[in-house]
Amino acid sequence: MKTFKKILLWSLIGFAMIQFIPTDKVNPPVDRKANFTDIRKTPAKIQGLLKGACYDCHSYETVYPKYAYIAPVSWSVKSHVNEGREHLNFSVWGTYNRDLKESMLNKAVQTIQNKTMPMPGYIVYHKEANLSDAERALLVKYFDEILKSGSY
Repeated sequence: MKTFKKILLWSLIGFAMIQFIPTDKVNPPVDRKANFTDIRKTPAKIQGLLKGACYDCHSYETVYPKYAYIAPVSWSVKSHVNEGREHLNFSVWGTYNRDLKESMLNKAVQTIQNKTMPMPGYIVYHKEANLSDAERALLVKYFDEILKSGSY
């Protein structure tokens, strides 16, 4: 029993100490001249879907939930946000070149259709991100229209 208490004590001390390892959760400012929804004059319905299901990981408008302030969960959340922004960042859409925009739109259509985005783990804690088939179809149609028009 003494060994168990020592392990528990040191585990609690370790957990308390890792809370002091900071994770940067400050969002860079959003330049409305480069932001996807502003450039595209995205309809309110589509904008709502994007902000509810995509923007936390794919923009500089991330809203960190309370659990994202507790290590080691905070590290995982920040890592997912950084990775999401690397793949597609709606806040800097205007800075991407034409080929990259086309590729990102095609990938967005594919991941929405395959239901790999939003990530299943994200949906558990963010009910607004749990898109219905009709909402998915609406996003796919919107992205397809942009692709067909060639006005990325």
